[in-house]
Amino acid sequence: MNRQQNLVLAIGVFLGLTALGYLLGNAAIKVKEFERTVQVKGLSEREVKADQVIWPIAFTQAGNDLAELYQEMEKNADKVRAFLVLKGIDREEINIAAPMVTDKLAQQWGGGEQPEFRYTANQVVTVYSAKVDMVRSAMQDMVELGKQGLVVSGNQYEYATEFMFTGLNEIKPEMIEEATKNARAVAQKFAQDSDSRVGKIRQATQGQFSIENRDRNTPYIKKVRVVSTIEYYLAD
Repeated sequence: MNRQQNLVLAIGVFLGLTALGYLLGNAAIKVKEFERTVQVKGLSEREVKADQVIWPIAFTQAGNDLAELYQEMEKNADKVRAFLVLKGIDREEINIAAPMVTDKLAQQWGGGEQPEFRYTANQVVTVYSAKVDMVRSAMQDMVELGKQGLVVSGNQYEYATEFMFTGLNEIKPEMIEEATKNARAVAQKFAQDSDSRVGKIRQATQGQFSIENRDRNTPYIKKVRVVSTIEYYLAD
């Protein structure tokens, strides 16, 4: 009798373990299928015009009389301001920095040759404006200042014009939506090729927005770019 009971118990345990293994196996398969995913990237790009410009205009003057040199620099700054106002730029958008004067005699070491001019002065007039097209037009007429005797600095690195785009928040939602749609289109193509279908989003990462010049010759045209990374579930 005990042997029969043990046999029945053993068969019951065996069948129970078998059933449990079957259930766990099916569950593992389902979980594995559920976790099938594809990760894709969606791109959105825009070309926009700069809406702010910073334009530094640097000019120099040399002389041996310090007081006279300051007077000449003041006259030159007035000429630059008058030129800008004539071109349609508001006075409030024009900032005139104080001149910086260098005494070459004070910097000279030893008994070297005396410079022709003891003093050199450098001054910068900076335009901060939202009138980008108007400023660009004025930049093309800089020869007019040269005809008035101004020596405008050609140091493009230190006094480079800076064009900026400040309207990113206005176009962000549309660009994120476009990047998401493009990512889903890529995922759907992948799913179609693998006889699957795209499910819900598992996780998504929005990339950083970048704003760069379209090229070196048109810095007033900006390229705005964002890449979103999205992972979708796949189902048969």
